[in-house]
Amino acid sequence: MEDINLHFTGDIHAITVANNLLSAMIDNHIYFGNELGFERVVWKRCVDLNDRQLRKIRCGLSHEKGMVERDDGFDITVASEIMAILCLSKDLEDLKKRIARIIVGYNKEGKPITAHDLKAEGSLTVLLKDAINPNLVQTLENTPAIVHGGPFANIAHGCNSIRATKLGLKLGDYCITEAGFGADLGAEKFLDIKCREINLKPDAVVCVATMRALKYHGGASKETVQEENMEALEKGMHNLLRHIDNLKNKFGLNVIVAINRFLTDTEKEIDFLQNKLKEHGINMSLVEAWAKGGEGAKDLAEKVVALCETPSKLDFTYELDEDVEEKIRKVARKIYGAEDVEFSEEAKESIKEIKRLRL
Repeated sequence: MEDINLHFTGDIHAITVANNLLSAMIDNHIYFGNELGFERVVWKRCVDLNDRQLRKIRCGLSHEKGMVERDDGFDITVASEIMAILCLSKDLEDLKKRIARIIVGYNKEGKPITAHDLKAEGSLTVLLKDAINPNLVQTLENTPAIVHGGPFANIAHGCNSIRATKLGLKLGDYCITEAGFGADLGAEKFLDIKCREINLKPDAVVCVATMRALKYHGGASKETVQEENMEALEKGMHNLLRHIDNLKNKFGLNVIVAINRFLTDTEKEIDFLQNKLKEHGINMSLVEAWAKGGEGAKDLAEKVVALCETPSKLDFTYELDEDVEEKIRKVARKIYGAEDVEFSEEAKESIKEIKRLRL
């Protein structure tokens, strides 16, 4: 676990360097005459730390020849566009093409300037030649696991790489992948972006919850969530049912609920939740893998294997050829339960810019 969390294979370092090489090439180009006519730079630097002090900075203060002061900033590396691109790339050639299309700035006429205009895609791809390969590790019980990539879901698609998923599907009878951030943000992006990209659909979905989280959603305080509280559990169940509704009724997928069991969970709470889920046609499994290892997840594994035999479909939230506004409305209405969407002036300007650049 420590090896995975501390440096691992150097993938994140490679993404950091590739991202910042592009920044250096932009400023170097401006320094040596700005032939492309940069008027506005939109590409940020990154660092593999959540360093809030660097989120917004003022750079170019040396006032060397051709250097102009401007506001800039650092993202955390996993929020870099390079991370998202790496995880969506099918191979090195695809990676190179995607990098080439990165918009790094605009000239006086408002025309976008890309990484290709800087002739940067080759250098960045070389830096990422090993990082694009999935990493094979093992669990404490020596079962194989692939760890590769991790773009933030609030700015990208929020799940591991396409190459990792394809490798897992090739090497095993069953491949389990994670799409975190709930069955709204995380699952929606996994299904609408990643699954569409690789033309695959899940045979089953495991929606993970805890009694403590459900009681917290039902109004219990953090200090009391370990205590039995049937009223809070019943209220908090609506949060879980909404996630299930998204997966089962909005996307058309087979769903099972896995409850990560804590010692403080009571039999009364477990029976109540199980019965309520049955009323909605949803099976449940108590998972004790943290305490018992693989044996503690055996029931879930057997139920997932059985669920995979049940026919399912995948209905996307929107179609790719729809307008940006319509895509946003459909996500807001179907997945988040919104009545409608009101666009801010800033959002309208961004959408207008997106449409202009598509022409």
